[in-house]
Amino acid sequence: MKDVKVCVLRIEGTNCEDEAAQAFASVGATPEKVHLKQLLGQCPSDLKRDLGSYDILMLPGGFSAGDYVRAGAIFAARMKSGLKKDIVRFVEDGKPVLGVCNGFQILVELGLLPALDGTMSEAPEAALYTNDSGRFECRPTLLRQERKGRGVFTSGIPRGSVVMYPSAHAEGKLMFPRSEEGKMLDRLLENDQVMFRYVDPEGDYAGYPWCPNGSLHNIAGICNPAGNVLGMMPHPERVLKRETHPDWTRAKWKEDGDGLSLFRSAVGSIR
Repeated sequence: MKDVKVCVLRIEGTNCEDEAAQAFASVGATPEKVHLKQLLGQCPSDLKRDLGSYDILMLPGGFSAGDYVRAGAIFAARMKSGLKKDIVRFVEDGKPVLGVCNGFQILVELGLLPALDGTMSEAPEAALYTNDSGRFECRPTLLRQERKGRGVFTSGIPRGSVVMYPSAHAEGKLMFPRSEEGKMLDRLLENDQVMFRYVDPEGDYAGYPWCPNGSLHNIAGICNPAGNVLGMMPHPERVLKRETHPDWTRAKWKEDGDGLSLFRSAVGSIR
């Protein structure tokens, strides 16, 4: 069986790399927590790493570079200035890229999402803006898997099924330029790029608090047209076991938490 190597990429301010690494390790992959300087060669030679040597790229949550300028903007700018060709090659080779919370914001700033007109846009095509509530929202959230096609990340999550992934963010409202909003949403839907949407306990699309941020079309996560780059605001790495479900003592949950199947799908796509 192939040893699936995962690059869990971080800089100062990243704070979910341990959970992300544990998620991949729990499904048999070999994660390594890598600082961006190691990929850029800004470190001793024995610490240098090559992005191409990994099978999966994970951008975990946190507050990279303090979220100055915009959430994820500084991390994305550093990546794009020094690794643009390597990142494009990684994506075009079909390797999975997952960005969670701050990682989703980084993927949008990089131009890897929504990537409507190529692998990486020169400028961001969307934004993850301040929640409608104006505050940090931290709670379990329910998501419906919406993608029709068999995806890198959703082979174990049937279309229409509802999962519980915790949300914890202040800037998770997916937005497009107002003049292009309808057109861009139509393209996302036509391309089968909307992977997760917020729902209420009955499985219906609903507003606050079930949608914690006011995101367009209740969108919680989108992928690129090829389906191998996924960005989402909620945290699947925080619900790997049934004990992490808020109702685990009152309901008969399976041993695996809802988040495990996403990581198992990603690793399985390589093997």
